[in-house]
Amino acid sequence: MPKDRDLRRAIDLATYADEAETLTHLVALADLDRDTRARICRRAVELVRDIRSQSSPGLMEVFLAEYGLSTEEGIALMCLAEALLRVPDAETIDALIEDKIAPSDWGRHMGQSTSPLVNASTWALMLTGKVLKDEEPGPVGHLRAAIRRLGEPVIRTAVGRAMKEMGRQFVLGETIEAAMSRAAGMEKKGYSYSYDMLGEAARTDTDAARYHLAYSRAITAISSASAHRDIRENPGISVKLSALFPRYEVAQRDRVMDVLMPRLRGLALLARSAGMGLNIDAEEADRLSLSLDVIEATLAEPSLAGWDGFGVVVQAYGQRAAPVIDHLYALAQRLDRRIMVRLVKGAYWDTEIKRAQVEGVAGFPVFTSKPATDISYIANARKLLGMTDRIYPQFATHNAHTAAAILEMGQDRDAFEFQRLHGMGEALHNLIKGAEGTRCRIYAPVGAHRDLLAYLVRRLLENGANSSFVNQIVDEDVPPKRLRATPSRRWPTTPSACPTARRFSCPSGGTRAGLT
Repeated sequence: MPKDRDLRRAIDLATYADEAETLTHLVALADLDRDTRARICRRAVELVRDIRSQSSPGLMEVFLAEYGLSTEEGIALMCLAEALLRVPDAETIDALIEDKIAPSDWGRHMGQSTSPLVNASTWALMLTGKVLKDEEPGPVGHLRAAIRRLGEPVIRTAVGRAMKEMGRQFVLGETIEAAMSRAAGMEKKGYSYSYDMLGEAARTDTDAARYHLAYSRAITAISSASAHRDIRENPGISVKLSALFPRYEVAQRDRVMDVLMPRLRGLALLARSAGMGLNIDAEEADRLSLSLDVIEATLAEPSLAGWDGFGVVVQAYGQRAAPVIDHLYALAQRLDRRIMVRLVKGAYWDTEIKRAQVEGVAGFPVFTSKPATDISYIANARKLLGMTDRIYPQFATHNAHTAAAILEMGQDRDAFEFQRLHGMGEALHNLIKGAEGTRCRIYAPVGAHRDLLAYLVRRLLENGANSSFVNQIVDEDVPPKRLRATPSRRWPTTPSACPTARRFSCPSGGTRAGLT
């Protein structure tokens, strides 16, 4: 294993690596022969069929089947939700609603969903669209215009409430106490939780102080549920470093280490005393090196020795995922620590692609196709499963093929856990947990109404692409063999055994799939 200094240099050099060369390395790292790939595919097909045979698929899957980002209506809803919170006045809100809702053909979605909630939302949107369209000439058009003017406050309130209600389906509770109360039912079934306090990056010191206090209070509350001696059985919390300091950027590194570090150390000590885990969430690519500095400095704290709950999130859509994992393993060895590593596919694809284009760099810090991200995830899962003497892998996925690959590669069911988002992937992980006895942790957002829509938009972007497993799982027109397809022609097999996944084009960029 190279020295830490060499590993950090390798991470920096790989920021804009040649994607084809990286993929060649990852395919070799995954080391899946033809028979293994065939077994993974067969298991994935069985999972897809079992999910579809269930009478109650998840709400996100049902919603995206009707309003995915391949439909004009789905895009309109996403744009509306994304912009609604930033609109400063009622007049602009009315104009935004009219622009996004009126032109769409909501009637064709009426009664098509298996979910009463989705059908009710469709009915409301259809009526709103009809009222907002005043193109008809004569008295009817004038009457409709009058109704629109009189009803604008009602429409505005109704659309806002609809968006909040939709977001509430994917947020566990407005307060940590409410979330823990709601989580009790799933905990009785053997699930554990990682709580995420909703909110974007801090913009001011006041914001940072508020987020820090919210994290501290949440850890104190969660400690009451941390009754197990095995930290893997206890709930945990996820922390965004950008929420703890308003200038979380490389240019402010000294201030980050002076101000943010004590705040994170205090949270880690609280979590240690509570016997629970604390995960550092991943952020944008240009903050990765700074995040690794903060992680190393925190992990090196003597007061945290013997605590196995420090966790790091690694994004598989990044070309540097493999050297980052090597660095974390070397760090754990050098500091004599055991850590948790949550492997996700990634949550900022659109941002990373656009930023690289604007800056005019030769490559991208992320893979440019979803199959490449899937290969990276499987290869890095293989790497993590070979490091369980120091790392406890946490595999966050809603994809049947990815889950089947992990089950094939990870024979020791006690050495890792699966993770899913609250409100998504329930059927898949219920099946796996029941059949395999694996652990599963639910990533559960907690926050007030004002924070719901921003979170909902991220989930729609990640899972709404037409290449997303979550988008396609309830679509009976998509055959199971396609959904469990091997992610690349670099892993050839016979068409009847496991056809190659094709590249999809979609508004959100295809590979922007955090857990798909």
